[in-house]
Amino acid sequence: QVHLLETGGGSAQVGGSLRLSCTASGSTYCMGWFRQAPGKEREGLASSCVRSGTIYYADSVNGRFTMSRDRAENAVYLQMNSLKPEDTAMYYCAAGQFAWVNRAAALQPSNYNVWGQGTQVTVAS
Repeated sequence: QVHLLETGGGSAQVGGSLRLSCTASGSTYCMGWFRQAPGKEREGLASSCVRSGTIYYADSVNGRFTMSRDRAENAVYLQMNSLKPEDTAMYYCAAGQFAWVNRAAALQPSNYNVWGQGTQVTVAS
């Protein structure tokens, strides 16, 4: 039903910025940004749900990354500032629907069932 496509990845220097975009085909409820580096578990970064005005952020990116949502275009964005080498990873957007929305649930990868193909972000040391 739902198809997601991420764009905007690439290379950046330490302290630089990148902006990721994710467009969705089909209806979505909660949408989130996740990342996974080799040898590490998939990590939730930011999430927003249709019926909630709250955007949840992981501690690792809070204050540096900003998520926004354009409901008319069914798209979400991730503005990444003050990039660090440890931000290097494959970044994914995802869509899911679950009964109760809170910070832990919104950032839990297992609660999302539709995933984009991913876009690589590399931050030089």
